[in-house]
Amino acid sequence: MDEKALSDFYNRGLELEKAGDFDGAAEAYKLALEIDPEDHGGVSIRLASMGKGVTPASSPSAYISTLFDQTAEMFDYILVDQLGYDVPLQLQDRLKAVFPDRTFPYMLDLGCGTGLTGEALIDMTVSRTGVDISQKMIEVAFEKGDYDHLFVAEALTFLKADNRQWNLIVATDVLPYMGALQEFFSEIANHLEKDGVFAFSTEKADKTSNLDDYQVGKHQRFAHNPIYIENLLISSGLMITSREDVVVRQEQNAPVVGELYVAKK
Repeated sequence: MDEKALSDFYNRGLELEKAGDFDGAAEAYKLALEIDPEDHGGVSIRLASMGKGVTPASSPSAYISTLFDQTAEMFDYILVDQLGYDVPLQLQDRLKAVFPDRTFPYMLDLGCGTGLTGEALIDMTVSRTGVDISQKMIEVAFEKGDYDHLFVAEALTFLKADNRQWNLIVATDVLPYMGALQEFFSEIANHLEKDGVFAFSTEKADKTSNLDDYQVGKHQRFAHNPIYIENLLISSGLMITSREDVVVRQEQNAPVVGELYVAKK
């Protein structure tokens, strides 16, 4: 791979995109994608966000692992302190409100990152397993010591290879990097015990957006149609027990609105 040419085309695309020349940016990004078809820079996501490419079914695995490997060391500071992310604590409050007397013996945290959700739910769970595509994120989570087991894997790939049943499966700030969710939700349902709980967060598109099931928003993350989410949960045999609008983070000094779901099998 010609790393210099790739960097030149990608940086050129960024400059043109910031300048508002989306056609020029798209041309530069497409040249970068030809050099790096695995798409470590998330070019396909940027093209979709500008309306210059087909919306992919999910963010490229190479892009996600590269992105979070690069930010792992400063992840908590960037996400919590700078962007005001507190979805794990909001989830803690919601689970305690919906299931005030329940303890979950086995929790699976998909896209666990540095372990913010494991830490938030430590008093509600007995055994915690974390899965993340980023090796460096898993290393940070391991150092914190809140998980009994940790795996480096893509969430859907892990579910397909795993044959265990879980009392609680969580996925906070994971769906914004996934578009199509039918197979994912189906695997979640297959891995939940009866009365098991699936808790997760989403990001919502702007009200003015022409949203089908999902789309890539201006911040290069997926926004989902709540109707799409609800229909998939129902078809997967999961009943919504709680759904509320939340602010998932700040982005460019503006709140990013999403939804926090708690569903039961």
